[in-house]
Order: sequence, then structure tokens, then C-alpha cells
Amino acid sequence: MSKRVTGPELERLIQLLSRLPGLGPRSARRAALHLVKKKEQLLVPLAASLNEVVEKVVVCETCGNIDTSTPCTICCDPRRDVSTIVIVEDVSDLWALERASATRAFYHVLGGTLSPLDGIGPEDLAIASLIDRVAKGGVSEIIIAVNATVEGQTTAHYITEQLEEFELSISRLAHGVPVGGELDYLDEGTLSAAMRSRTSF
Repeated sequence: MSKRVTGPELERLIQLLSRLPGLGPRSARRAALHLVKKKEQLLVPLAASLNEVVEKVVVCETCGNIDTSTPCTICCDPRRDVSTIVIVEDVSDLWALERASATRAFYHVLGGTLSPLDGIGPEDLAIASLIDRVAKGGVSEIIIAVNATVEGQTTAHYITEQLEEFELSISRLAHGVPVGGELDYLDEGTLSAAMRSRTSF
């Protein structure tokens, strides 16, 4: 058992940092040490920013994006194509497509993918709210931009079946997105090409 060399407050910070994606215990310790060393330049502004995020950031009731207002900035943008909805797994995928300026459509964040082994069914995702959005009318195209994983493809097929009753053009990203790849890790050029070369589902 390793001996604790810091107070409980710093240990708590390290534990919390180690829960972040890409940060293990060692990286979390290095990050915590750096923050403490740069207390005035980094730690104090970071703490203030985190408090502000806790108070102001909300989930968009329309699309599931994260913003400081609901509906979010994207849903309120009059320059968007109201006839098209791009379906993504997570907010990070939405942000990746926006960084690439790949589309001027609206979005719908599912909040994950179907995964029976993990106990994630249709009721755990924002599929019902997607169907409600389409049922209100005005939508003529659905672009399914889920990750090219087994779970992603299963989710895409399920959504396609649920939307069969509507007169829609349903397409998915072209295979410029590698199988097993995740949108958040792809470069802007690949995302733009995949969006342009999308195929019918």
C-alpha cells in the first residue's frame, strides 16, 4: 500500500482529475501539482470557471447539446436548414462536426448507443424525442452520423426502422469514417468529406 504524502484536499483533487478521460493516476498527480504550483494563474481561474459552468450550463431541451441556454445557440440559429437533422451519439460528436463546418443542419444528440450487453435500450436514449421532432413536421432529411462501431450501426438501423412511417430521406456518413473510429478524434477534412459523401440508408 502506497504511503500518502499529501493532505486529503489535494488527494481529493487528484482522485477527481483521474476520473477524466485520458488521465490516469500519474497524469492526474502531475496535473494537480501543476495547478497548485500555478495557483494564481491557473487554479483560481479554473475554480471560478468550474463554478460558473455548474451554475449556467444546461442541456438543450430540443437537441441535447450543452450550452448556457435552452434552446441552445445552434437551435436558435435562423441560418440553419430546418429541414435536416443530423443525429449524433454525443455532444463531442456535435462539436466535432461544427468545428469542421460540415453542415448547417440542426442536430439531435442521442446520449449514447444501443447496447443490450450494457443494459442500454431505446428508452435510455433520446430516440422518443427525435421521433417527436420529426412528427411535428418540416423535416425532410435525417443524417445518421453515429460512430462506425457495431453499437453505432445497430442504433442506426433501429432509428431507421422507427422513422419508416415518415416520408424522409435517411442517409449516413460515408465510410471515410473508419470502422471503429469515433468522430471526436477525426480531422476536419475527413469529417467534411464523409458528410459530403453520405449514402442512403
